[in-house]
Amino acid sequence: MTDTKKASDVFIDCLEAEGCEYIFGVPGEENLDFLDSLGRSDKIKLILTRHEQGAGFMAATYGRHTGKTGVCVATLGPGATNFVTSAAYAQLGGMPVLMITGQKPIKKSKQGRFQIVDIVSLMEPVTKYSIQIAAGDNIPSRVREAYRLAEEEKPGATLIELPEDIAEEPTTDYKPLPKSVARRPSAEPKAVRAAVKAIEAAKNPIIVIGAGANRKLAGRMLEQLVEKTGIPFLTTQMGKGVIDERHPKFLGCAALSAGDFVHRAVEASDCIINVGHDVIEKPPFFMQDNGVTVIHVSTKTAEVDPVYFPQIEVIGDIGNAIWQIKEDIVPNRSWDFDQMLSYRAAEVAHTEPLANDTRFPIFPPHLVKQVRDCMPHDGIICLDNGVYKIWFARCYTAHLPNTVLLDNALATMGAGLPSAMMSAMLYPERKVMAICGDGGFMMNSQEMETAVRLGLNLTVLILRDDAYGMIRWKQANMGFDDFGLTYGNPDYVKYAESYGATGHRAESSEHLKELLAHCRDTPGVHLIDCPVDYTENDQILNHDIKTLSAQL
Repeated sequence: MTDTKKASDVFIDCLEAEGCEYIFGVPGEENLDFLDSLGRSDKIKLILTRHEQGAGFMAATYGRHTGKTGVCVATLGPGATNFVTSAAYAQLGGMPVLMITGQKPIKKSKQGRFQIVDIVSLMEPVTKYSIQIAAGDNIPSRVREAYRLAEEEKPGATLIELPEDIAEEPTTDYKPLPKSVARRPSAEPKAVRAAVKAIEAAKNPIIVIGAGANRKLAGRMLEQLVEKTGIPFLTTQMGKGVIDERHPKFLGCAALSAGDFVHRAVEASDCIINVGHDVIEKPPFFMQDNGVTVIHVSTKTAEVDPVYFPQIEVIGDIGNAIWQIKEDIVPNRSWDFDQMLSYRAAEVAHTEPLANDTRFPIFPPHLVKQVRDCMPHDGIICLDNGVYKIWFARCYTAHLPNTVLLDNALATMGAGLPSAMMSAMLYPERKVMAICGDGGFMMNSQEMETAVRLGLNLTVLILRDDAYGMIRWKQANMGFDDFGLTYGNPDYVKYAESYGATGHRAESSEHLKELLAHCRDTPGVHLIDCPVDYTENDQILNHDIKTLSAQL
């Protein structure tokens, strides 16, 4: 005789079969059967958060680190709508996520339209797959499809709505569907040959590493290609760390849209090998009809826009495609990269005195230096969104992939703390730091309680300027009056202590150095309130290098 289970039990069985370890979220009345079934699982742990957005950010970061689907849960209506920002964060940032939401009974109504929002339709624009379960027997196929699509390139967000009457109904068709074995195809050999011929014929080829290349095998193959050919490389913000940035052929990170030293290096090239390009990031170069060859290496064909129309496309698994290029290519002995590398040397020389400026409130380039000096080789920093993100993208030397977690896709505020919490959960042996502006921190600061409850080891560095600093800076740059962007802040030391964390307040550059080391080496959740000086952003981030260009 076939066993009968309620549909929510089947759902949990399917999640277990997929290898789900955690479910993050804030359950509600419409999730109670699901919660009951989850409570009997010995493989999945519920991580109760203080806001659904924080749960979504944690699930997305799990996906980014592991490549496996992060799972989060919310109730209907306002709980589900609170997932929208984190769904978009995962979708644009290429992070696999499954969001599970509740709903009122769909076979009968007891409360009219109370709290009912069409979440499936609402989430369709920001997910790869959004569906309501209408029968318990459909759960195995729907869960398998959600996982498959979440993890398929480009990874992203999926949503399954489980109404409460479906969750409680009995079902006998509860066997999870097994995963299929699927490998991404290799690039077509003629496309590889065309790319290799173009690179070998170029005078000054250059490699640009984008978000899509942030995969372990791709990074390994790219480093081997650089070692074999000597071709210099740069990264976008979300390509940081794919190759160790201490490499002598590293040209920098395109943290700004244009006009920086690294952009001059790109302009000196006649062949750009653009690896893992994703239109969600601002382009590090603008194509023109000027004889420069652009080679697009990615899992998908290029999305053509006014500044991006590559002449050669190598489509397939990125790591494998780079390996194919590496195996075929013969370095051209006439290549000369001295001019490109001189731009990198100039940027380092330009930044060094700024990084050694110990003024207080803290100067951003000096802050970056302090954090880099403090963090070990495999330490992870998780940035919220603000002007400091540009400084860290530009000046922080990443040694390993996924050790600088920033969002240059949706570029949302509020993700820094939950991302760091997830990193600390996954890698308890590694040092983790959340770096947040005071504005971004306060958007999800309630998750400090979650971090303390979970017993995480974590440093939260708050850069306080009592304003939405990036927008205020741009307001000034555009000639507007200083208006509408300043606010007050709590006493962050007392605020941290109220959650059971340890609060600190930096009083000088030297004191900050001591605090960073103390928090790194002392277990528990620590918060550092650090005043920051943004008054010279305009001078430093928009520096004039025309004279240098003329000299080179």
